[in-house]
Amino acid sequence: MTKADFPIIRMRRLRKSAGIRRLLSENHVRACDLIYPIFVEEELDQPTPINSLPGVQRETEKTLAGRVKEIYDQGIPAIILFGVSHHKDHTGSDSLTPKGLLARMIKTAKQACPDMVVIADICFCEYTDHGHCGPLADDGAPDNDKTLVNLGKQAVICAEAGADIVAPSGMMDGMVGAIRAALDKAGHIETPILSYAAKFSSHHYGPFRDAAGCSLADSPIEAQADRKAYQMNPANREEALREVELDIQEGADMIIVKPGLPYLDIIRDIKNTYNIPVIAYHVSGEYAMIRAAAQNGWVDYDNILMEQMVSFKRAGCTGIITYGAPDIAKML
Repeated sequence: MTKADFPIIRMRRLRKSAGIRRLLSENHVRACDLIYPIFVEEELDQPTPINSLPGVQRETEKTLAGRVKEIYDQGIPAIILFGVSHHKDHTGSDSLTPKGLLARMIKTAKQACPDMVVIADICFCEYTDHGHCGPLADDGAPDNDKTLVNLGKQAVICAEAGADIVAPSGMMDGMVGAIRAALDKAGHIETPILSYAAKFSSHHYGPFRDAAGCSLADSPIEAQADRKAYQMNPANREEALREVELDIQEGADMIIVKPGLPYLDIIRDIKNTYNIPVIAYHVSGEYAMIRAAAQNGWVDYDNILMEQMVSFKRAGCTGIITYGAPDIAKML
């Protein structure tokens, strides 16, 4: 290639109009890229706003169907469901019965809108009285291997309730293999697994835990005080790739990186290393910070939100889980 410098080369020629910028955009955000999280609280009389997540509310079991239809009509093709349980115990047993909230909300969503892709979050933190992601071992952290058995049961219940995809989020070793084996044994060989393979022990989750009612119970035991014994260290990049590789070997069909914005390098590493769809979770803290700043007049909510979505696509994401999905769909 013959070398050419300014003034022959003028990069600004390709930016001088909105039409040219749109034509040459390398990445695009579409409504069909989006997955919307929905919280469903049992025994709730009417939808309730979530103070720490402005613009988001807890749905009742009766209003869920209408909300799912509304989201689908906006062009958003997928939702992920989180239950707010009133029947918690040490093991999260309410999520292990076809009559429990987890199964009921999946059935309601799927029956309301059969074309909606319904993703089931496979975990126990929303259903245990201690807030951890499985029954506790003697050291105070979740018992990994006992949790695997329960995750397999939970995944089958979700698939039989109508879930299109199951998404294990508890960061238990061997969780994908256990779920794949349980699904296949039950005849659900076509149900894909979207694994939270790289879920970091982040301080960005606070509003979610408020919304889902899964904050940890107070405990003097170090392993019960937080989720650092099983969620990833935010400082570790190579470990994230190892986690992803292990989940792929166990049968993961897709991967979630959570949170999203602080871990764009992890997303790009995965896309550069593995030929697998990667979903970013634009988590509650990331979303809430934009909302709070916008309410104070410090940032432009629409443009900041869209810029962040573009950053996910640029990093290599196939899809994005975000509480801003309805707002983005309107902008588009």
